[in-house]
Amino acid sequence: MPDVSNTVVAAVLLAAYDDQLRGSAESADVPTSTDGPVIRVEYPNRGFVSYRSLEGLDGNQLDGLIARQRDFFAAKNQSVEWKTRGHDLPADLTDRLVAAGFQPEERETVVIAESAVIVDRLRGRDVVEGVSIRRTTERADFERIAAMESTVWDMDWSWLTDDLARRQGTGLADVFVAEADGQVVSAAWAVYKKHTDFTGLWGGSTLAEWRGKGIYKALVAVRAARALELGYRYLQVDASDDSSPILQRLGFVAVTTTTPYVFTP
Repeated sequence: MPDVSNTVVAAVLLAAYDDQLRGSAESADVPTSTDGPVIRVEYPNRGFVSYRSLEGLDGNQLDGLIARQRDFFAAKNQSVEWKTRGHDLPADLTDRLVAAGFQPEERETVVIAESAVIVDRLRGRDVVEGVSIRRTTERADFERIAAMESTVWDMDWSWLTDDLARRQGTGLADVFVAEADGQVVSAAWAVYKKHTDFTGLWGGSTLAEWRGKGIYKALVAVRAARALELGYRYLQVDASDDSSPILQRLGFVAVTTTTPYVFTP
């Protein structure tokens, strides 16, 4: 039989996620414009489409809305991400995105936990032998983090330097770097969602030779402690298939899935 208590908890967390993190909360620190129910977020190098609900749109209206977002960013010669969730309606939204030229990327699982719960469960786990973790505001560290990410993903992540500097400059993010013998081996950042109860946990990529040593959990622990210190009740992660099982064992609850659909001019 299903665990009713877990189902109830997941429903409560999903409701908080939908109420607080959909729409304007996803675009609090960057230029935006609106088109009906959607918010167009205008990052320096790409676009992002956010919304709380598409309820009430018929097929032709939805197709027109999708095409306008695609064309808005295509005119800027920018790609645009339409972020879907597994519980969104209408059910054929993703088919309509594909028909408009959007392509799906990797599906992730949205997991949420109470900051206090994670702090309690990971007490003492923020220390890894041979590794130091510190919070940084230095651009030189952001450059080293970007270089580490480039190595992990085998592609150019130099853009991350400016992205981290921008986030940290808003006062709504903290960046943590993990080092061993002076080398950046992992990094992660916490993004505080203004006027909500949520902190988003981002990053966590680790050099291959340093995986399996507890660094990812340590970075979760320090960010959870910082979020709790600042008064943020919930932690939220769009988790990969690698990270999701780890986070759920720590006490995070899966509430839905999210899949980016991207159009590139």
